Amino acid sequence: MTPEQPNAILPDAPTNPVQALLEAPLSLRERKKLKTRQTVRREAYRLFVEQGYENTTVEQIAAAAEVSPSTFFRYFATKEDLVLTDEYDPAMIASLMARPAGEPFLRSCRETLIGLIRTLLQHERQELLTRMRLVTQVPALRAGLFRIGNSPHELYLDVLTRRAGLDEPTYDMRVTAAAIGAATTEAVLQWAAGDGREDIADLVDRTFALLESGFAGV
Repeated sequence: MTPEQPNAILPDAPTNPVQALLEAPLSLRERKKLKTRQTVRREAYRLFVEQGYENTTVEQIAAAAEVSPSTFFRYFATKEDLVLTDEYDPAMIASLMARPAGEPFLRSCRETLIGLIRTLLQHERQELLTRMRLVTQVPALRAGLFRIGNSPHELYLDVLTRRAGLDEPTYDMRVTAAAIGAATTEAVLQWAAGDGREDIADLVDRTFALLESGFAGV
């Protein structure tokens, strides 16, 4: 095994439905890159749990994943980027675009997100919880979550714009996407702050219920 190869290659025919969902639209080359990226992230999370986020270096993560530091930086711009990014966006966008034409966007988001979360909880719960614990506990990560490029509202805005067949989003679309992004982020942070004791799918469902009611009674 060379230093550039990950030490935990996932099988070519994944039994994990989350992995299958992520790999489905990818070429063989892209699947290999995805697996390397996932291996690096898994090793990073293990080290963060064992010795703390601040005490873990990029060099240590690269060594644990059996890649070079330069390979690490081909996949992640920074150590912070490793935590704040994920591979789920393409699957989320595809699911949203496949929802029935004319369905209210909040309903599309509610059904899609809750379905994805329930699948993640079955197969990748600990990784998801570790990630969100880091975001709640590390100030730099908490701040980074709301920077342009990391906020989930951009995903919702992209889908809204594409569903409408427009080149640029309208003001109403920007407000809608910002509200959904901020609200769902709060639900996930609430779940992590409670150490995963609440049902995150129920929290997200409650979040969309509030949005759909226009915050009546709040």
